[in-house]
Amino acid sequence: MKLYDSPVAPNPRRVRIFLAEKGIIVPTETVDLAKLQQKEPEYAAINPLQRIPALVLDSGEILCESVAICRYFEETQPQPPLFGTGALEKARVEMWQRRAELEFFLPVAQAFRHSHPAMREMEKPQIAELAETARPRAVAFAKFLDGKLANRRFLAGDAFTIADITAFIAADFAKFARIAFPEDLVHFARWRAEVAARPSAAA
Repeated sequence: MKLYDSPVAPNPRRVRIFLAEKGIIVPTETVDLAKLQQKEPEYAAINPLQRIPALVLDSGEILCESVAICRYFEETQPQPPLFGTGALEKARVEMWQRRAELEFFLPVAQAFRHSHPAMREMEKPQIAELAETARPRAVAFAKFLDGKLANRRFLAGDAFTIADITAFIAADFAKFARIAFPEDLVHFARWRAEVAARPSAAA
């Protein structure tokens, strides 16, 4: 088994935090995005979409997409549960994971990919207007989260889940996309600080 990783991209970090929460150690190989190694034939044969991460199983099967990789490890090692337990909780976690992905992670990524000079060779064409419209979407979702987190510890309830990982990565990566969150989002700030204090956040 091998995990193709990158220390600078947000999606691989989602998997690293998830694995750290599970206490799972997987051999890794770094793909240098700055050198466009993801576009070289060797890696493109692993993931034709040329994105990171990718997990090559012992059987030779290849899993791509960070949440799909996390789901695989959730099934192989259910404890601690990071996708919820029971029908209702699993559905709630899925709802919040989906919201965090589409309403927060995606606009942060769009703002970065369409404005940062380092992405000029990877995002063609870069569309400045898309970055400008993405930034307020990310801030609006942070405000939405602030209201929800006033009454609960984590996104989907009292337990830390994959939804928190996705939202935390988005909030952390926002600084590279030149997104600043209002200082009065006290519940959002409390949640970020609590997640950042978890040992897995350093993964």
